[in-house]
Amino acid sequence: QQEKEDLQGKLKLREHLSRTAGKSEATPAPSKNVDLEMKQLQWKLKNSNNEITKQSTTIKSLKNEVQEKEERIRELQAKISRFERDLNMKRHLIEDLRSRLKANQENEKTSNETLESLERKVKALAGDCSNKKTSIDSLKQRLNVATKEKSQYEQMYHKAKDELEKKDLKLTNLESKMIETECAMTELETTASQQLHGLAKQSGQALETVQKKLLLTNDKVEEFMTFVKALTRELQHSVQELRTKIKQAKKMGEVRACKKGLSQESVQLAASILNVSTTDLEEILEVEDDEETAKTKMEFEKDKEWLQYIQQLLEAQFPFASYLMDAILEKLNEKKKLVEEYSSLIKHTV
Repeated sequence: QQEKEDLQGKLKLREHLSRTAGKSEATPAPSKNVDLEMKQLQWKLKNSNNEITKQSTTIKSLKNEVQEKEERIRELQAKISRFERDLNMKRHLIEDLRSRLKANQENEKTSNETLESLERKVKALAGDCSNKKTSIDSLKQRLNVATKEKSQYEQMYHKAKDELEKKDLKLTNLESKMIETECAMTELETTASQQLHGLAKQSGQALETVQKKLLLTNDKVEEFMTFVKALTRELQHSVQELRTKIKQAKKMGEVRACKKGLSQESVQLAASILNVSTTDLEEILEVEDDEETAKTKMEFEKDKEWLQYIQQLLEAQFPFASYLMDAILEKLNEKKKLVEEYSSLIKHTV
């Protein structure tokens, strides 16, 4: 605006000088000073004409630059429109994938709950079978002992009967002593029967004690497995939360770097072109790319395999403590590295 006013002033000065020069040519020069002043004015007029020519050239160049910038803005608006359409398509695709993932997770959760219920029933049935097998073995042992004792008593009875028959044939006068011997045998059988009853009672009590200890041991094992499963799930959930925080911190850093590279006027211009607010523009810049999505899916698969490996260790035969400790330490080390990475990102962001 200032240059335009200067040019207008110079043009007015040129017209004034032209009129003055015309008047001076119509009338004779009164003196040499007037001629000298005319020459100076003509020289200034010539310089003004040159300056006006330069300014005209500059104005034409600026107009061309303005036209080129307007064309560039139209091209950028067309690109932004295409990017917006692509972004909307990607958003719909991501929402579809998220809904599918949620449905798959719910199905998997239901299947896991059913599987855990079946596993608990199988373990309970296995425990009952083991207890019944132990009871049957104990009863078999008791039956064998009773059979042996019965055989011994039968042998003793036959021997006594043979002796009585021989004595009856040889010594009829010893009949009274034989009666006493029979009484003694009866008392002996009664005593032996009482002793057998006591032994059977003690064996039953010992069996009940062993069964109680076995049930207590099974309860402790179930409690330990529940603890390990809860610990692994909590550890996996903590690692997933750290990964999410790291991704958010990285996105925040990228957005801030992008903001630093762009001026506030550029951000507002882009937002006005897209017809969105600056907050929505930041959310658009934070959209996750395909590579990040694939990385997240791979990490999810690794966590799933790790949980399956823990489950296999718990279901495997003894010993498995060292393998279980190695697996948990591996996940703890991963969590430690993620914590260090997150702390470093937070420091750089701050």
